[in-house]
Amino acid sequence: MKVIWLEQSAGDVPSEENWLSAGELSLLSGMRIPKRRSDWQLGRWTAKHAVAAYLKLPSGAQTLATIEIRPDASGAPEVFFDNSLAKVSVSLSHRSGIGACAVAPPGTMLGCDLELIEPRSEAFVTDYFSADEQTIVARTLAADRSRVIALLWSAKESALKALRVGLRLDTRCVRVTLDGGVPSVAEARSETTASPSLPPSERTPEEWFPFHVWYAEDQVFHGWRQVSGELVRTLVAVPSSPPPIVMPMPSRRHPKFKSAILHPKTVC
Repeated sequence: MKVIWLEQSAGDVPSEENWLSAGELSLLSGMRIPKRRSDWQLGRWTAKHAVAAYLKLPSGAQTLATIEIRPDASGAPEVFFDNSLAKVSVSLSHRSGIGACAVAPPGTMLGCDLELIEPRSEAFVTDYFSADEQTIVARTLAADRSRVIALLWSAKESALKALRVGLRLDTRCVRVTLDGGVPSVAEARSETTASPSLPPSERTPEEWFPFHVWYAEDQVFHGWRQVSGELVRTLVAVPSSPPPIVMPMPSRRHPKFKSAILHPKTVC
C-alpha cells in the first residue's frame, strides 16, 4: 500500500484565494482570528496539493478549487472532488507554520502528526501517558526527555486521528511502543541520515523508523517516525504500509499556479 507525505510552510500559501471553492471561501470569511485563518489555509493548501499529486491531477488553481476537504460527522477530514467523494484517505497536521498531509487508498485507517520538541511538565506525562509510557520517560536521560515525550505524544495523536476520535478519547487508551528503543541524543542527530539496518555507505537521507501503537488490546497501528531538527513527524496506517513516499515541495513561485504535477520520490 502506498502512502504519500507532503509538507508546506505558511509562506507557500498564496495571497490569492482562487484555489479555494465557493464553499471554502464562505467558511474562511467567517474566521475572525488571524492564526486560525492562517492555519486553516495552510492545511487546505497542503492537502489539496497532496491529493492532486496522489490522483495525478494538475496542480493549478482551477483544479485545486474543485478539491475540497470537508469534515465528516466525527470531524475527521474527507476529500471531495467535483462534489463527489474522492477515492482517497487523508490526515492533516500543522505545527509552527508547517503543514503536513498524508494520503492513502480509500478505507485506510490513517493518521499523521507534526510535533515540536519542547519542554513538558511531569504533570503532562502523568495526565496523558499510560503507565508503560511513563516508565519509558522515567528511564530516559534528561538530555533526551523532551524528544521522547514529543515522539510519544505525536504517535498518540496520529493513532487517535486514525481512530477518527482525536482528543475526545482518553490519550491513555492508546499505548506507544518504540521499536528499537528510545532515540538518544546522538541517534536523534543522525536519525535522518542513518538506518541501523544498513551499512553506512548505503544509508539514505530522511530515513523513517518504525513504532507501534496499541488500542483496546486487539487493535495495532503500525507507524513510522522521523526526528529532524526540532520537529517530530509520525504516521500510522491500517493496513500497514512501507515508509511514506515523501513528495518534493511544490514550487514556491505560485502567482499563476503553473507548477508541474508532482512526482513521488521514495526515501525507503
